[in-house]
Formats: sequence, C-alpha cells, structure tokens
Amino acid sequence: MKYYLIAGERSGDFHAAHLMRELKQQDAAAQFRFWGGDLMEAEGGELVRHYKELAIMGFVEAATSILKFRGYLKQCQQDILAYKPDVLILVDYAGFNLRMAKFAKEHGIKVFYYISPKIWAWNQGRVERVKAYVDKMFAILPFEREFYQKFGYEVDYTGNPTADAVAEFEPTTDFYERNRLEPDRPIIAVLPGSRKQEIEEMLHEMIAILPGFQEYQFVVAGVTNLDPNYYKHFHRNGIRFVFDQTFDLLSHATAALVTSGTATLETALFDVPQIVCYRTSLLSYTIGKMVIKVPYISLVNLIVGREVVKELIQNDFNARNLLDELRTMLTDADYQARIKTGYAELREKLGQQQAAKKTAELMVKYLQAR
Repeated sequence: MKYYLIAGERSGDFHAAHLMRELKQQDAAAQFRFWGGDLMEAEGGELVRHYKELAIMGFVEAATSILKFRGYLKQCQQDILAYKPDVLILVDYAGFNLRMAKFAKEHGIKVFYYISPKIWAWNQGRVERVKAYVDKMFAILPFEREFYQKFGYEVDYTGNPTADAVAEFEPTTDFYERNRLEPDRPIIAVLPGSRKQEIEEMLHEMIAILPGFQEYQFVVAGVTNLDPNYYKHFHRNGIRFVFDQTFDLLSHATAALVTSGTATLETALFDVPQIVCYRTSLLSYTIGKMVIKVPYISLVNLIVGREVVKELIQNDFNARNLLDELRTMLTDADYQARIKTGYAELREKLGQQQAAKKTAELMVKYLQAR
C-alpha cells in the first residue's frame, strides 16, 4: 500500500520513522512519501519537504508566517493528489495537519492520525473536526481516550512511543570520553528545545545560573538539525555541548533543566529530577492564557494529574527562581523522593505496549478491512 505521512517537528520525525519501520514489517509492499525529517528518510521513500522549514512557535509567530503556511498547504495538497495514497497518516502538528485531514477527506482519501493534536489543552472545539475528518485516531497519552469519549469519539490508545524508546535504550560506555566530559563531576542536563525560537527564549537564562553550581558540569543537549555554529554564541566557560545524544545525556545526569515538551517526559522516564521551563513572547503568552484549558504545561504533571515537577513559566522563569529551585532539588532528599514517586506513577499509567508496532498492526488491519 501507499502511505503519505506528514510530521512537522523533530519529535514527529522520530515517532513517524519508528511507525514506518513497523509498517514495513506488517506490509511488505509499503511505499512512503512524506513531509518529515532525516529519520523518516532513513526508513526509505521520498522526502518532499523537511520539517525544519515548517517549525513555528507561538500564536503570533504563526500569524506572521501565514503566507508561507498557505503556500505549504497548497503544495502538500497537490502532492497528495498526484501520489494517490491509500492513506494519509498525520503525526501531531495540529494547525497544518487538521487542514490536511479536511482536504484528504473531501477527496476520498482515508485519514489516520498518530499522536493526537493537543486539542485537550486548548481549542477543544477542534474535536468536531477530528470526528468529521479523521477515520482513526491513535493516541499516545492515556487520558486522551477518556477525553475523546466525552465527545462520542472512540480512539485507540496504543501505548507511548517515548516510553518504549527509553525502555529499549542502552547507554554508550564512552559517553564521558567521547564528549570530553569530567567523569568525577555530576552533570546538570540542559534541554533547551530543538527550534531556534525556543532556544533563544530559554538557553541564556538556563546557563546563567552556572556560577552558583561550580561543583557540577552543565551539559547542553544540542541538535544537528540546527547548524552547530549556531550554538557558539551560547558558549560560556564551564558549558559543554553534546549533539543528538539526549538519551545518553539523561542516562548520566543528576538533574535537568528542561523546556516544556516531549523532553519533560523523556527526562522523567530516565528518573532524573527536573525543572520544567517555558517562555514565549508576551502576546503569545497572553493569548495562550485565555485559551489553554489545562492546569499544567508539562506532560509529566498532566499524565499523573498533579504537580510532580516544578514548572517555571513566563515571568517565573528567571535566573533567581531557577537557581533557588535547582539548589533545593539537589540538596533536599525528601523533595527528590517525591519527584521519583511521581515518576513511578507516570510509568505505571503509560505502561509498556510497543506503541509503534501496535499502531502499525492496527493501521494495516483497518486498511485491509475497508
């Protein structure tokens, strides 16, 4: 069968690549064409446009990029019609993908959605669009099934691919040597995100507190979808950078400063105490406050249903608060124990279900039954 996939971000590329690998196991004749990234391209098929061209952060930033956005929509629509896929598989990236779901449905193309858009957090009216345009939704967060059921829409919870990836990961034995790190100094992992917009907002503040923690080494998780030279203006004495080694970094870390997103879940699954950080433009934040319907921004707190990790958001995200919170987290054993108790609850709720494999099996089953 012919599969057309759309993943608009780095994490989507990761999850879509694993899904493609499993689809090939279920469908020996699988053919792929996609918008995504390097990991998807490594699985075979035709890359139409790379996600790094699509990354937009915040409400205002999205509005100012509207002409480019419309151009990409038109290109993608024309490409799908020319390819004539058996199914369009959408991976998160709600603003773009829900429009593509409507287009595909109007043209008689079956639509599957892997990794639900976060409409439970804001703009819950989009559920009606999902019901109208998405044939099958494959959710990766346990509370999403109940959320959709409230609107009369049944989804498949197929497990969490991040939990699967962490469970399968084996740390390298030469991490310190390969990255010229000091094996006798504990690591504070700094995960500032993978897009320039969020890194610009987060990283300067995260590394500003280094002088207060001389006994630790701060190691920043860089990504190679950005030019390594980009990171040079963040260099300070004592700061180290590693690239595309986030899991290895977390497996060696004592604590972490993490930009809100999938990385908060990864950090928790490695049992690393963390502070969740987030800041965007004032206008984007003001709009977000009006429309966001959930009490937390981190996946850890959302899944467990209470505050497990501290969230420093917008004005609360500053060097003074960050320094105080990190110092407490590193020295208060009871605080660390509470975090790790919450992490244990998180792992229990997520379970281990081989999400990509289960999703691929169901997708092929549904396609063959049509």
